Amino acid sequence: MTWPATESELVSAQHALAQATPPPWIPADNCLVGGAWVCFPRGLSGTGSAGDRAWGAAVVMDQGRVVGRCLVPGHASASYAPGLLALRLGPLLEDVVRRLAPHPDVLLLDGTGRDHPRRGGLALHLGAVLGLPTVGVTHRPLTAAGDWPADVPGAMSPLFIGPDQVATWLRTRRGTRPLVVHPGWRTDLTTAVVVVSRSLAGRRTPEPLRRARRAARLLRGP
Repeated sequence: MTWPATESELVSAQHALAQATPPPWIPADNCLVGGAWVCFPRGLSGTGSAGDRAWGAAVVMDQGRVVGRCLVPGHASASYAPGLLALRLGPLLEDVVRRLAPHPDVLLLDGTGRDHPRRGGLALHLGAVLGLPTVGVTHRPLTAAGDWPADVPGAMSPLFIGPDQVATWLRTRRGTRPLVVHPGWRTDLTTAVVVVSRSLAGRRTPEPLRRARRAARLLRGP
């Protein structure tokens, strides 16, 4: 699978992804967890455009230690449009993750899975392109709806599109906004929550994703 070049091609690919049934991935007690992030110039607002400067970073962590890291400066492939994030970020994310060594067993990224107008968000798409289990972690749902969980670490509450649960709120720290956990490629809801919960290191954001975000921002500079 490659990255579509047009909106119509991406929409078709997302419909196909929604119907895909890859074999489920079961996490081992100890697995290598990756995180990937892309940031843009400070002050960039609106939908942006193709060619915007961008900085990608990815890390691999093994039981709390960073064992691999990759930094790649690049450019956005398109402007941003809701439900079409893969057009803007997909190629750069693929590039930076493919350069990682060692290769992660599962990847965390800022993107949705089934919480998407066509049930084919970036977390699902990137995993399919890479052939890698993925979990999306976002600050808010894209199209799903559901009440926040109790203010207790580990509390969850479902997010639905119609009758279907597509993601879950997960409270990672008391007194802070919960995160949305999205099953991605080859991961179900239970597995996605396990991966995120094991990766928190006492913080609100999973550590591999937090480290990747920090690395991308340092690469960008002030």
